[in-house]
Amino acid sequence: MTRARRRAVTGRRPLVLLLPALCALVFLLVPLLGLALRAPWRTLPERLSNAEVGQALRLSLMCATMATVVCLVFGVPLAWLLARGELPGAGVVRALVTVPLVLPPVVGGVALLLVLGRRGLLGQYLDQWFGVSLPFTTAGVVVAEAFVAMPFLVISVEGALRASDPRFEEAAATLGASRWYAFVRVTVPSVLPGVVAGAVLCWARALGEFGATVTFAGNFPGTTTTMPLAVYLALETDPADAIVLSLVLLAVSVTVLVTLRERWIRAVA
Repeated sequence: MTRARRRAVTGRRPLVLLLPALCALVFLLVPLLGLALRAPWRTLPERLSNAEVGQALRLSLMCATMATVVCLVFGVPLAWLLARGELPGAGVVRALVTVPLVLPPVVGGVALLLVLGRRGLLGQYLDQWFGVSLPFTTAGVVVAEAFVAMPFLVISVEGALRASDPRFEEAAATLGASRWYAFVRVTVPSVLPGVVAGAVLCWARALGEFGATVTFAGNFPGTTTTMPLAVYLALETDPADAIVLSLVLLAVSVTVLVTLRERWIRAVA
């Protein structure tokens, strides 16, 4: 199809779709615009330096980063297993891995509590044998965030692995490279953009996690009160602080989307 013909075809947009499309656009953008218009811009630096706001911000950044590291350590091998490993029932395993994407976060928090709580299936042994208790701790925040964010990393890395050419790994094997060496020196560099994109999405999702965190880790200032929880609390005491924290989360989300936009466009194309 020539460029002129393609332009002519794409230019034939049904007018009947224009009104609902504009309504959808307004529906999505107006709340964000309202958030920006009601923001206390004059006192924004002062509120960001507030002890409680700064504490929630630092805790959120730390926990989201640690959760992303956990997801990288375990998620990349899982993505490789789904993409390259001859795993029986791979379709079922893949579906189970992506369940946290559609599972209500509160349900995920309850599930974590039943498994890793002090009386949980595994948590009771962690407590008795090692004296480790995850619920209502900062480590519990990291676990909850990793649980809901890991599917984003796994899907991104698995897609990159499926798109990469396995013949390079086969060539490395014929030259005497071990499987681990070929994975580190050939496979990982070839899918590095996918790993980076997945890690960024994972980090952003962990930063905004609320339901699983409050259910599994609770809401203790300085220990488990992350930014989404702080927004929820601030709505009752100081709505201006809630708006400031919401703006920070919005800015992070927009930055992530803009950063990964070109990669998504290339993937669709």
